[in-house]
Amino acid sequence: MKIFAEELRNKEIYSSDGLKLGIIDNLVVDTKTGKVLHILVWPAETVDITRFRVDSQQRIVLPFNKIKSIKDVVIMAPLSE
Repeated sequence: MKIFAEELRNKEIYSSDGLKLGIIDNLVVDTKTGKVLHILVWPAETVDITRFRVDSQQRIVLPFNKIKSIKDVVIMAPLSE
């Protein structure tokens, strides 16, 4: 999957069961390999952030390898897969 990082910023991101997780803010990249590791998401008001790993700015930290689809919105595969 190839996409520019700026194309992801400000996109809505949803769980595979339709729950809006929030809005993508940024990406975490391994500077040695160039591999995208995580997506940083400003959580939707309805999301219980205690169910997720969060960073110091209270953004949800989601594994990039769990992205299922990138179109008008981003869909995540279940995190337990």
